[in-house]
Amino acid sequence: MPRSQKMTKRVARRPGKPHPARAATSPKSSLGRLPEWNLNDLYSGLDDPAVKRDLDRADADCAAFEEAYKGKLAAMAAAPDGGAQLAAAVKRYEAIDDLMGRIGSYAGLVHAGDTVDPARTKFYGDAQERMTAASTHLLFFTLELNRVEDAVLEKAMADPALGHYRPWLEDVRRYKPYQLEDRVEQLFHEKSVTGYSAWNRQFDATIAGLRFKVGGKSLAIEPVLNLLVDRAGEKRKAAAEALAHTFKDHVRDFALITNTLAKDKEISDRWRGFADIADDRHLSNRVEREVVDALVSAVRAAYPRLSHRYYALKAKWFGKKRLPHWDRNAPLPQVPTRTVGWTEAKDTVLGAYGAFSPKMAAIAERFFAERWIDAPVRPGKAPGAFAHPTTPSAHPYVLLNYQGKPRDVMTLAHELGHGVHQVLAAPNGALMAPTPLTLAETASVFGEMLTFKKLLAATRDKKERKAMLAAKAEDMINTVVRQIAFYTFERAVHTERKNGELTAKRIGELWLDVQRESLGPAIELKPGYENFWVYIPHFIHSPFYVYAYAFGDCLVNSLYAVYEHAADGFAERYLAMLSAGGTKHHSELLAPFGLDARDPTFWQGGLGVIERMIEELEGLG
Repeated sequence: MPRSQKMTKRVARRPGKPHPARAATSPKSSLGRLPEWNLNDLYSGLDDPAVKRDLDRADADCAAFEEAYKGKLAAMAAAPDGGAQLAAAVKRYEAIDDLMGRIGSYAGLVHAGDTVDPARTKFYGDAQERMTAASTHLLFFTLELNRVEDAVLEKAMADPALGHYRPWLEDVRRYKPYQLEDRVEQLFHEKSVTGYSAWNRQFDATIAGLRFKVGGKSLAIEPVLNLLVDRAGEKRKAAAEALAHTFKDHVRDFALITNTLAKDKEISDRWRGFADIADDRHLSNRVEREVVDALVSAVRAAYPRLSHRYYALKAKWFGKKRLPHWDRNAPLPQVPTRTVGWTEAKDTVLGAYGAFSPKMAAIAERFFAERWIDAPVRPGKAPGAFAHPTTPSAHPYVLLNYQGKPRDVMTLAHELGHGVHQVLAAPNGALMAPTPLTLAETASVFGEMLTFKKLLAATRDKKERKAMLAAKAEDMINTVVRQIAFYTFERAVHTERKNGELTAKRIGELWLDVQRESLGPAIELKPGYENFWVYIPHFIHSPFYVYAYAFGDCLVNSLYAVYEHAADGFAERYLAMLSAGGTKHHSELLAPFGLDARDPTFWQGGLGVIERMIEELEGLG
């Protein structure tokens, strides 16, 4: 899959998009007019002649690339002008990646807007098939590059034209121990359309098609999930029971999808020789396994000090010893929850960004001015939120399902953080703009922190401050504790799957085990909760993605502490870090801030921020 088709998604939520021919704004509501994005910067519609033109061009360019270079790279690299020759090949490869990224991005965005619309679904599927077939001609390139001897390639990179691509070439060569014979790689690639990609599409269509009966209404999943943070306890309970009922009716389908994809991954990992079930993810994240293991160990050890402690405090606020699971994210009692209109949300986030860096705010403002945001909830639109970088020759798009909750403002800040990062990294080109997930989440979480701190500083009312601190503590627990619990759950499922299929009941048991461990005794997991694993898209689309959120949150906590005590110049260093895209390792990017994620004590600093926030809440009563 071309790099540019990948989307950066919000915690435990999902993507979507409207057709470009729709009006620029949704009908006016209490939220004000919500923007709908304009995809014309990619293509003007499903029937735009430019789509066929670019698909045909991709076919021709890929075939011509194979004809020009297959079987010749080793000799080219060893030639006196090997660096120049290889640089020309890489540039040509990058141009094809950009072109295919544009097509793939458009197809993905259109499909996400209504995953049950037959025309969009067909368009998406056809585009995937065409690009998979075309890119088969490109498979040889990285495989042959990895067969070039180290000394020969190093000498060729002395030419500045090829040396420019050193970060990308080093990334490619990290996969050298795990690459297979060319024909096997081709088989894996071609069968992806009928393999994991097909099961991903089935998951998306199934989730989008689910309906939940709440209060006499039949609702899609996003409005029902939103009811779990409603002020009315009876609505939260009704929503949770509706989710449990529908999930139970469809749990066999989700168990089949989960088992199939886990087995598919096990086959791939076994053939490639990955020692651990998450090693492929660590490799793509450019993070060492021991760093992730240290993070996971630190967070799990902190459960009693963080989530257990916080939820016991929250139960006390509700006058209870234990809270049912549907009250986990409930608004605080006796604290009014107000609706935040779109204009206020926009001004809040841009104001927070601007106070940190006018340049950062100016980039974020383009998303509003140039219609790069799609905000309304619509039937068929996939739930959740994401920022999609598309491709460097275009620009990112942000999708939200904005409903005016204070958390929705934080989601806007989060996704715009991704968007700013993607704009800054784009000049590195299609091959080196992408950032590993661990660092991709840094910009988004930092954007949230800027917004939260600005709002908190302006709050004088004690109850409002308490509500804001509680909401932030919950968000951090959801981002750190909950995502590490998700990672633990995934590891358990994938480990057991090696010995045979897991029943839906067994998957539910594993889910309850990790939830009890992470949430603690103050949260009561009522019947039906055993199936709440089914709607988490990261388990399907990006196995072991979730620890990146915890990595990013703890990293940002440490980074923000440096910012609060930094001399002038922090913002410039921060934007320079984002502008590096995928050209540097996390150790290089963090060095200017005096931070090192490989330090065993590093994670304690980030977790300590959450702990101190809970302490302040305890002091507020």
